[in-house]
Amino acid sequence: MHELGVTFHIMDSLEKTAAENNVEEITKVILELGEVSTVIESYLTNCWKWAAAKRPLFQNSELIVETLPAITYCQACEKTYPTVEYGKVCPHCKSPETYLLQGNEFNIKEIEVR
Repeated sequence: MHELGVTFHIMDSLEKTAAENNVEEITKVILELGEVSTVIESYLTNCWKWAAAKRPLFQNSELIVETLPAITYCQACEKTYPTVEYGKVCPHCKSPETYLLQGNEFNIKEIEVR
C-alpha cells in the first residue's frame, strides 16, 4: 500500500511549508486526485487519519479529495472521450492513437491553517 508513503510525503512537505510560514495548525487539506492515478482514495483517507493522529500539526485536520476525471485525446479524429469508459481505443473513430490528457494527477490544491 503506497498510500501511506504518499501520505507521509504530503505531510512532510506541508510541515516544511508550515515551519517556513509560522503555521501552528493545518485544519484542512484539499487534494486533487486523478481518476486513473494509482492512489486509492479510501486507503489514502485511512492512512491520513492514522498519520494525522500522530503529528501535532495535523491532529485536527480534515482531508478532502476531489476526483479529476480521466480524459483521453484522439490524435486521429481530434476528439476527447472519458478514459475509464472507453480505454485506449477512441470510441468515435476506433483509432488507438490516443493519449491521456488528464486523470493521473495528484496535487495539493489548497490548505487551511491557523
